Amino acid sequence: MKTNSMKPTADAAEGDVLLGENWFDPLEAAVWTRVRGFIEELLEAELDAALARKPYGRSSLAETEDTAKATGAAGHRHGHRERQLIGTFGSVTVRVPRARLETSDGKRIEWKNAAIPAYQRRTKQAAALITGAYLAEINTRRVRRALAALFGGAVGKDTVSRVWRKVKGEWDAWNERCLQNEPIIRLS
Repeated sequence: MKTNSMKPTADAAEGDVLLGENWFDPLEAAVWTRVRGFIEELLEAELDAALARKPYGRSSLAETEDTAKATGAAGHRHGHRERQLIGTFGSVTVRVPRARLETSDGKRIEWKNAAIPAYQRRTKQAAALITGAYLAEINTRRVRRALAALFGGAVGKDTVSRVWRKVKGEWDAWNERCLQNEPIIRLS
């Protein structure tokens, strides 16, 4: 009698759950989709606050040049751009809204969101996980393999090295800070 080795038997071990046809987890897929939607809603709400109106909406006051500049509502949206973000939730691509704002002196500037600063590709928690694994005296390639399941394979050895160099630089600056003006009590 032939058995199908791709389907787990009733007495299969729990570690074998991801073999064959059971590799897809609908719960994880649903959570991943919700995380992406939540981040995008957060960014849209931040832009709504900066423009003082929803998309395709007008501000609550009648817009003249004086009231628009006073309320911060002067400006307009102009599409989205995609950004990849790595967090403890994995690697996700989000659509970041774009807008141009008019300053009080009549110049236009690009809107910058506060939730995902420019050039940031990892959340602070993801960087902390990478650093913690590296500090456990694991080399960069092993850190990558250890965290591959969590980050969806999006973390390479170069990423581990970059994160560590940044943390090491901040640590060195903290160690070399001037303590002359600090209220330090020394016990002998």
